[in-house]
Amino acid sequence: MPPDLTRYAQAAIIFVATVGAAHAADYTGPLFDAHLHYNEEAWNGQTGPHPVSDVLTRIKRNGVKAVIANSRPNDGTKALAAEPSKGDLAVVPFIRLYRNRADYDNWFRDETIYDMVQTEFARGTAAGPYKGIGEFHLYDSANANGPVAKKLMAFADDKGLAILAHVDDVAIDLLMANTPSKGQKARLIWAHTGIGGAPAARVNELFAKYPLLMGELSYRPGLTCDGGKLCPEWRALLLKYPGRFLIGSDTWINQRWQYYDDTMQGYRTWLGDLPVDVARKIAWENGAGVFGVK
Repeated sequence: MPPDLTRYAQAAIIFVATVGAAHAADYTGPLFDAHLHYNEEAWNGQTGPHPVSDVLTRIKRNGVKAVIANSRPNDGTKALAAEPSKGDLAVVPFIRLYRNRADYDNWFRDETIYDMVQTEFARGTAAGPYKGIGEFHLYDSANANGPVAKKLMAFADDKGLAILAHVDDVAIDLLMANTPSKGQKARLIWAHTGIGGAPAARVNELFAKYPLLMGELSYRPGLTCDGGKLCPEWRALLLKYPGRFLIGSDTWINQRWQYYDDTMQGYRTWLGDLPVDVARKIAWENGAGVFGVK
């Protein structure tokens, strides 16, 4: 080989080695799925496409050791909570406000929803008491001031229940204002950390204002860039607030169950781009710590 080609080959080897060393390995530790639905169309009396045995297989093979479960109606959550074969999978049950699809647009002013929440809370589940309320949606942020929305925020604050809310940044302020603590003691999990695309600077502002606000990262616009790695502004935010973020699958339609493996692998990819202690917090310790999962 001519000397110039030898030098080229040596440089190429060094370049490849350097790139390989710089590429972080995927995160391999336990996962806490903080946004899991087991809706009626998935189980359908256990004759649907995703009976309990199927979803447990998908969850466990991805190293998911705990889930926040909520469903439309709440029967799906109760089925997961009562399943003996779940083994060491911790099911953290939340009360969902939807008995059917019509409730999505009306829950915030429907007194029968409030009554249903009281009944479910008193009853609990086979996995223990309910730990939160949601996921609920507000397609118009002004509906955070609906009479039932106000009552439920006060109820959650009083009982120490977490809230999982699919809302915009304006609604975060309105919901927090409706708690006795004005958001200072309210554990609100912001589904998707603003699926409408609230910029990282606005998320930072809200995190500074509300000490228990947490961001769940499914479907989050702008979170990842090339190669599935974190975009710079979001990496900086996760490093600033390592104890305030969670991951979730958001299995809101059956297709999401079919791609559960891909969703969890996507998380493992960008978690590997973070310091090990930060990755483990976001992947597992934040959710496990809040909800007392060992």
